[in-house]
Amino acid sequence: MPAKIYRPAKTAMQSGKAKTNVWVLEFDQEIPRKIDPIMGYTSSADTRQQLKLTFDTQELAEAYAQREGIEYRVIAPKDPTRQTVSYSDNFRYSRIQPWTH
Repeated sequence: MPAKIYRPAKTAMQSGKAKTNVWVLEFDQEIPRKIDPIMGYTSSADTRQQLKLTFDTQELAEAYAQREGIEYRVIAPKDPTRQTVSYSDNFRYSRIQPWTH
């Protein structure tokens, strides 16, 4: 069963970076989910899909997957690009869009 190893992104709900310094090994969906016709619940017989393993480094996660014989792929993290914005740029003379109240 294939798995993916990745570092989670920062949540959009808060400005903090909690839980973004760990690496996660997560199994892919092997069996499609079924919809219960009466209640509308979705269910699956694949219990490995519920499992998320966390590691301190990418190397530890890869070593675990190799030791256990798990086929895996690594998704490289994307570092955020910060834009340098200055408050005084709102009032500069060469501004493309005029400043109004």
